[in-house]
Amino acid sequence: MRAAIVQLCSSDNLSQNLDSVREGVVEAASLGAELIALPENFAYMRREGSAFPCAQEPRGELIRFLSGLAVESGAWLLGGSFPEKIPDDSRVYNTSLVFAPDGHEVARYRKIHLFDVDLGAHSYRESKHFAPGTEIVVASTAFGGVGLSICYDLRFPELYRALTDQGAHFLAVPSAFMPQTGKDHWEVLLRARAIESQCFVLAAAQCGEHSPDRASYGHSLIIDPWGKILASGQDSPTVITAECDTEELLRIRREIPSLANRRLGSSAEF
Repeated sequence: MRAAIVQLCSSDNLSQNLDSVREGVVEAASLGAELIALPENFAYMRREGSAFPCAQEPRGELIRFLSGLAVESGAWLLGGSFPEKIPDDSRVYNTSLVFAPDGHEVARYRKIHLFDVDLGAHSYRESKHFAPGTEIVVASTAFGGVGLSICYDLRFPELYRALTDQGAHFLAVPSAFMPQTGKDHWEVLLRARAIESQCFVLAAAQCGEHSPDRASYGHSLIIDPWGKILASGQDSPTVITAECDTEELLRIRREIPSLANRRLGSSAEF
């Protein structure tokens, strides 16, 4: 199965962003991609602390856009993430969707872990604007289970073990990783998640400068279950593709059966 990532540098221009998404997905499909992944905030990259002019109802414009794009490309589409409105709450969910080639939604994941950190002189409080999701989600596709996550989730390995336990063969990590942390942590964490979960990892990233006060690291990656990088983007918009051989995944799991050999219980049992 050929997978693709559409790496973007989204801005606060919604229509321009959607044009870039469509161009990238069409290019990925022309390269034979059967599974196409978009980054976090694909439709709109707000300035830090600003409102969400494109926050969507559960069946809003962006959902219809992604559904139509899946049909147009004839591929499975991992729809990055977008802000989803919450009834009677000023906050939104950071939500990722998966669509089948016929356009129907097969899975919806709401980001569980919120980015509340202090980086030197800069503080970030996602919990001020976002509500956390509560459900672990594995999308059923023609190629196997796709475990869903978003950006900061990457730092919580227990989530990915739970996704693997629920049948994931692929792990999706749409992101807008910060340059400060990306240069040291992005590849290391992604390869670790691939190795320990024995899954393919599809990490679709935002890149470049979105506005004077916001930038993302880029360097989208497709990684195999051995931890080998199959394809990599740099720091500008691009489309990357790679063949993902699920038979190779099964071979790795047979030869190094760390998932099967795992022991659970109190320390006294070891």
